[in-house]
Amino acid sequence: MKRKPGIISCALVAGLLAGCGGGGAESFLDARAMAQLREALSKEPPLPDGFTARPEQAWRMPFGQADKDCRAVLEPAGGRAPGQALTAQAAVSYQGDGLGEQAGVGLARYANEEAAGHLADLAEAMGACRAVRTSSGTDLRLRPLTVRGAGDESVAGRLSGRLNGYPYAMDVVLSRVGDTLVSVVHTGMNDVDAARTRKVVEAAISMATA
Repeated sequence: MKRKPGIISCALVAGLLAGCGGGGAESFLDARAMAQLREALSKEPPLPDGFTARPEQAWRMPFGQADKDCRAVLEPAGGRAPGQALTAQAAVSYQGDGLGEQAGVGLARYANEEAAGHLADLAEAMGACRAVRTSSGTDLRLRPLTVRGAGDESVAGRLSGRLNGYPYAMDVVLSRVGDTLVSVVHTGMNDVDAARTRKVVEAAISMATA
């Protein structure tokens, strides 16, 4: 199925602007790296059955309030990865056939081996992110999630509880593949299937290494 290049390009540009805005003067754009990410997201990913092959706009957090650690963990999947030494970034989302099921994929490429340092910082932030609570009935608690063999190194967790009063769950997996940070969220009402999360992560990593 053909992708709409406008979606990918807009997500790429938006992600770059968001990421570079937080990274200071040492972030720069690499035209070749940008083209590679654009090409990676133009191919049909091997997502689990039930997901649309056509990418949509970058994933957005379904709640407006979260502490700095939880936001740091969630923002990369929406195209807002750490900006220091960022050279290219892209983010898209895919709809699944489960109730409330959505997958968000963010790819961020770095210079000077900064990807490893950013993943270490994000792992620390994930350890400090205990819960997301809002006055509108959202109460999600984070617990560790095991996803083996995801890239060169990875960290993962599951937020589960209630979103605006309804049962909700979200798997978050952050991986490093060489100089690229691969960020995935997999959401659903009631629960999410860890096996499907694993397949989404594999698909995202295949895009990063294409």
